[in-house]
Amino acid sequence: MDTKIMNCGTTKPATNDVGYAPRSGAFSLQNSAYPNTHTLGSTSSTLGNHIARRLLEIGVTDVFSVPGDFNLTLLDHLIAEPGLNVIGCCNEINAGYGADGYARSRGVGACVVTFTVGGLSIINAIAGAYSENLPIICIVGGPNSNDYGTNRILHHTIGLSDFSQEFRCFQAITCHQAIVNNLEDACEQIDTAISTAMQESKPVYISISCNLPGIPYPSFLHEPIPFLLTPKLSNQMGLEIAVEATAEFLNKAVKPVMVGGPKLRVAKASEAFIGLANACGYPIAVMPSAKGLVPEHHQRFIGTYWGAVSTPFCAEIVESADAYLFAGPIFNDYSSVGYSLLLKKEKAVIVQPHGVIIGNGRTFGCILMKDFFQALAKRLRSNTNAYENYYRIYVPAGVPLKSEPKDALRVNILFKHIQNMLSSNTSVIAETGDSWFNCQKLKLPEGCGYEFQMQYGSIGWSVGATLGYAQAAPHKRVIACIGDGSFQMTAQEVSTMLQCGQKSIIFLINNGGYTIEVEIHDGPYNVIKNWNYTALVDAIHNGEGKCWTAKVTCEEELVAAVETATGEKMDCLCFIEVIVHKDDTSKELLEWGSRVSAANSRPPNND
Repeated sequence: MDTKIMNCGTTKPATNDVGYAPRSGAFSLQNSAYPNTHTLGSTSSTLGNHIARRLLEIGVTDVFSVPGDFNLTLLDHLIAEPGLNVIGCCNEINAGYGADGYARSRGVGACVVTFTVGGLSIINAIAGAYSENLPIICIVGGPNSNDYGTNRILHHTIGLSDFSQEFRCFQAITCHQAIVNNLEDACEQIDTAISTAMQESKPVYISISCNLPGIPYPSFLHEPIPFLLTPKLSNQMGLEIAVEATAEFLNKAVKPVMVGGPKLRVAKASEAFIGLANACGYPIAVMPSAKGLVPEHHQRFIGTYWGAVSTPFCAEIVESADAYLFAGPIFNDYSSVGYSLLLKKEKAVIVQPHGVIIGNGRTFGCILMKDFFQALAKRLRSNTNAYENYYRIYVPAGVPLKSEPKDALRVNILFKHIQNMLSSNTSVIAETGDSWFNCQKLKLPEGCGYEFQMQYGSIGWSVGATLGYAQAAPHKRVIACIGDGSFQMTAQEVSTMLQCGQKSIIFLINNGGYTIEVEIHDGPYNVIKNWNYTALVDAIHNGEGKCWTAKVTCEEELVAAVETATGEKMDCLCFIEVIVHKDDTSKELLEWGSRVSAANSRPPNND
């Protein structure tokens, strides 16, 4: 359904939540930072003002940026807007990662960089956000409008008079692109791009000519007309038929289960998924990339389903079920542990954000996941057989072997103490690597956030994402678990965390290399130069802001560091370097790595 931008008047909505959907149909984007008032006859504003107020309207109060000569005037206008904060990052990829982390908490993020050298630098982060269905408004300061079509060669380009290289690169990783090089259609282009990002839950690209942000134009009202986005609707007849067929399929099963997937986020269907589970009594598991999207304190939550590296007793229940409902799954080589899941298509109901597939192929489109779950909840009979089986075989997890005084610290001891730090006031950021597997085993208390980037798996993502998430959710204390190899990619953004006065706790796990790669395929390229990480962060701190660092090698030192970070230094950015053995990995990584290695090394087909 097409996005529409309409005048919804000055009537105040029933809530200020971004994306609130009134019962009557269309939904308006409102945010308390931007008052819903406007006068059609008011003095016109500038393009820069318009963008700033649109960002506030959708819930963005922080923009991650790197200055360059093509975006400086635009940044002036963003800075001048009350309620909008421009955060200068150390490089463009971290600005993109920051917008990614911000969008995970706020629902949308924004970044501003300069033409080509900035745009092509941020492109990896925007690609990751695209893979994770995160709406990000990526704004690039573009060439002067007078330079288009002149055959001139500009700096920051590859030396050709064709300025479209950056645009063409972004076409593959954004859901909409806009080049704003005249004022006549600038308002329409900007509003269409932003509303498309919100509708599609994907990044968009907007290029703004550098000479336009400060020019008033009649289409830029001093108080812009608020967005009104036409919501997507289910095909009602298709919904009824799909629910009928699914209920028949699942009600015949003896021990059905439910598994949540990562697309629960884009479908905004986590609550409906839990409502369905409450109605039918099935046990619920999550795929690894959906951790944090389903409450783990639920009475029938059985853990992470990840094939051979699932949390204990979860895979046995899922794979022995005679029917399973997967909500928004992504089955790639990583989530399927090298394509080794013991699932059968004829037993599955696959529910995606806009459609349902039952068994071997009955397919129903134009059905919203949330609507489907709400309707299905009324049709399923209660069946707790699978959960009762889980309860019979479940044995509580053991505790790590007790450390002797001054013993070298083990990773399982580290995560035992991280588990004890979690509460409704914390959020966990897990970097690509062994932290994936160790953090999966953490039991999240009610209200505890959790984020990691599994589909794209770009190492170094977590540093910028920690910056962005902490900025978006200042009421949460972020606990980031980052490997040394990943940290070396993006370490400088600790500087921006300090500049913003953030209070996250970073556990830098120093094991001397790219451990996840070692377990897939080892070689000398997986060994990295060791850094004195605490000294590096102290140097970045440079006595400005609040920062505390510690290096720990045994459990006693870890306990003391955690006590300090959560007590005396709770208002500081805390950086704890944890020294562990290079071969100290989770058993799950060992199993997963061998299976992914086997999948990667399959010989070519001969037919």
